[in-house]
Amino acid sequence: MEERYHPELVEPKWQAYWKENQLFKVTENPLKEKYYLLEMFPYPSGKIHIGHVRNYTIGDVVVRYKRMKGFNVLHPMGWDAFGMPAENAAIDNNTHPAAWTYENISSMREQLKKMGFSYDWDREIATCRPEYYKWEQWLFLKMLEKKMAYRKESYVNWCEKCQTVLANEQVEQDKCWRCSQTVQQKKLWQWFFKITDYAQDLLVHCDKLPGWPDKVTVMQKNWIGRSVGSELKFKIHGQENNIEVFTTRPDTVFGATFMCLAPEHPLVESLSKGTEKQDEVAAFVQKVSTQERSAEGLEKYEKEGVFTGAFCINPATGEKIPVYTANFVLMGYGTGAIMSVPAGDQRDFDFARKYGLEIRVVVQPKGELFDGNTMDQAYTGEGFLVNSSEFNGLESAKAIDVITDWLEKKGRGKKAVSYRLRDWGISRQRYWGAPIPVVHCPDCGVVPVPETDLPIRLPEDANLLEKGGSPLPYLDSFAKAFCPECGRKDAKRDTDTMDTFVESSWYYLRYCSPRYDEGMFDPKAVKYWAPVDQYIGGVEHAVLHLLYSRYFMRVLHTLGMIDFKEPFTRLLTQGMVCKETMTCPDHGYLFPEEALKDDKGSLVCTKCNKDVAVGRVIKMSKSKKNVVDPNELLEKYGADVTRLFCLFAAPPERDLEWSEDGVEGSNRFVNRVWRLALECLEKIDGFKPFTGAASDLSSEQAKALYIKANQTIQKVTDDIDKSFHFNTAISAVMELVNVLYTIDLDSADAEMKKVILFSLENILLLLSPILPHFCEELFEKFGKTGSILEQSWPEYRKDSLKTDEIIVVVQVNGKLRSKFTIDAGIGEAVIKETALADEKIKKYIGDKEPKKIIVIRKKQTLINIVV
Repeated sequence: MEERYHPELVEPKWQAYWKENQLFKVTENPLKEKYYLLEMFPYPSGKIHIGHVRNYTIGDVVVRYKRMKGFNVLHPMGWDAFGMPAENAAIDNNTHPAAWTYENISSMREQLKKMGFSYDWDREIATCRPEYYKWEQWLFLKMLEKKMAYRKESYVNWCEKCQTVLANEQVEQDKCWRCSQTVQQKKLWQWFFKITDYAQDLLVHCDKLPGWPDKVTVMQKNWIGRSVGSELKFKIHGQENNIEVFTTRPDTVFGATFMCLAPEHPLVESLSKGTEKQDEVAAFVQKVSTQERSAEGLEKYEKEGVFTGAFCINPATGEKIPVYTANFVLMGYGTGAIMSVPAGDQRDFDFARKYGLEIRVVVQPKGELFDGNTMDQAYTGEGFLVNSSEFNGLESAKAIDVITDWLEKKGRGKKAVSYRLRDWGISRQRYWGAPIPVVHCPDCGVVPVPETDLPIRLPEDANLLEKGGSPLPYLDSFAKAFCPECGRKDAKRDTDTMDTFVESSWYYLRYCSPRYDEGMFDPKAVKYWAPVDQYIGGVEHAVLHLLYSRYFMRVLHTLGMIDFKEPFTRLLTQGMVCKETMTCPDHGYLFPEEALKDDKGSLVCTKCNKDVAVGRVIKMSKSKKNVVDPNELLEKYGADVTRLFCLFAAPPERDLEWSEDGVEGSNRFVNRVWRLALECLEKIDGFKPFTGAASDLSSEQAKALYIKANQTIQKVTDDIDKSFHFNTAISAVMELVNVLYTIDLDSADAEMKKVILFSLENILLLLSPILPHFCEELFEKFGKTGSILEQSWPEYRKDSLKTDEIIVVVQVNGKLRSKFTIDAGIGEAVIKETALADEKIKKYIGDKEPKKIIVIRKKQTLINIVV
């Protein structure tokens, strides 16, 4: 009998079999129910990390399970290949982004294949291929035609290090999401997608995604940020133009004694132009552009501003009030202009005190009397109106609607809804991305390229400029163009590229027909496969990729290309993989292999032999060096053991703490099943598995085992189908294996052998999505033909599930170490054997021989093992 499982022999064998027999290839089949599972596709960095392994293993288990349940399953893979990471890596490695990307794709493809993931590789896509981005260029033209896309000059988030614009969603705590450098404000011409047209629909449907985690929908709701209030018009003194403000407190408008504009507001420059304040305002705007521009960032700076030299008219009082630009006003909130009511807002109050501006009380709480000259802080609560003309004495809450209606009759206000969400700026001043398909003509302006010219190819032989600057503006072969309308020869192509999130906002539809060349996708294929039934990825994409994907589906729905709005029916956000950090006083953070135990069992640095400090368990990261290389795991343990640990260590939505002991434990279990299966094959050859009702069995022991096997089938099925709790599913199989180890095969009669065979065959079927190579090999050794993946998922017998069970509590030297349930009719000898076979108990006993095993059988059975 082969004592050990040899993954280095078994796994390549079955991977070759799957490929040769095209087991993962799939086509539309209207006679079968479809199931589309997708993990977020990776950026081709060159190496898969353990987070990839966990993510893709979760998906692969579900896919294999669904195939065995009879579904027609789509499970594709591709590459999110454009973007700054490839450029930055190319610069660091003195190569070209295209060469870097394609080499990495090839390397990562092979790594994924070694993990045994059941991808239909015929559907592989890479977003940097012209045949892919051609269709997002086509969609851009359609959106431009329908006024869903537009170009304007505006202040944008600028990362100096990455030399590009960032969307609001790509700024995290005022820092670039890629390089963590503080983001500045810069005025540029940019292309925008009108995601705000769908703000309300995106918000409403957050409550129509029952298969999504609440934390994700809450994050999206907060990002969309709906506020109900009023839009008021403050006429600019001496002009016919207005400053529009959004406020949730129109009841306080009589107390607005000055106006504040965000430094990025388009009116700031024009209002100060030609006045003695022009230079001072320009210097202030430049100063603020280098500061953190978020609600959190504002708290770091003293509130300050500059008078623009202009005035506006309060629509309620008719008074002329000064217009300031202030650093505490954000362009991303409301209209970027606020009516400042210092008596009712603390920021306005501080600003007014600093610059000597009037503080006029307009809301008094009952029983108190505030004076703007003596107040030491703003009053933000409700009360009764004062200093508000005909509305004096009115409750402030009621005054909100009353004053809004009054201003609306005067043509100076109306009820309004405002959203935090802003249109998506998609222009990037980088090279490695999809070109924007327009031409700039001196006579005709912005001109869309004809569809027949698509794709506008990115020249992959262009070299990056210093600091990663884009070569496209200086590359005549790309930038120079004919005007499609008038034929002028001195027109220029748009040399910005699209945000890489554009590619990832629709790739899941391209998978449905990746070689289709008549459109973005084959409508019939999308009608069959879409939307995605189960999507798996990190929660960090909640307000980036996931929101943009939802938006893109609404665009396609509006264009009549699809009949659904939501791209992903169910969403699983898997937890992070974590590991403790290790640091050396001389060498800082250490990789795991750089810290080894010395003769005394202490961790020391392999470089200097100094003691190593073990830190907190945190998310694995290259910078902290607390990483594990999946390739090393594959070499040492094989794919199946690695998969097993990733699934068994924690539920998928929870963080997984890496443990070498845990991997070893998974390896022991695999070999335990291996030995059990081969031993049983030797001793029960020639029998067929029992498949009747438990009541037909004469032996109590056989009946208990059969019921346990059916219960295990039920438990594993429910855990995978309903909750993706693979850890408890695996634990249930382990329990069944433990029970099988208590049975003396040599003395087992024919009836028991048939039940053992039933149990073993079902163990292989239940474990096959988790340990596919391992189970294929044993399935073959059991004399079966074909692939275990082509077998039906086992069904449990409802008439063979119930049994009287007892809980057995196990102590080692008087301390609680484990517990398990077992059939009440099982004898004391079997209970002892089950306890000794328990993995937790084995850890505490080790190689020691128990001196005594005490069994106390009452309502709850207690075993105390004395060693």
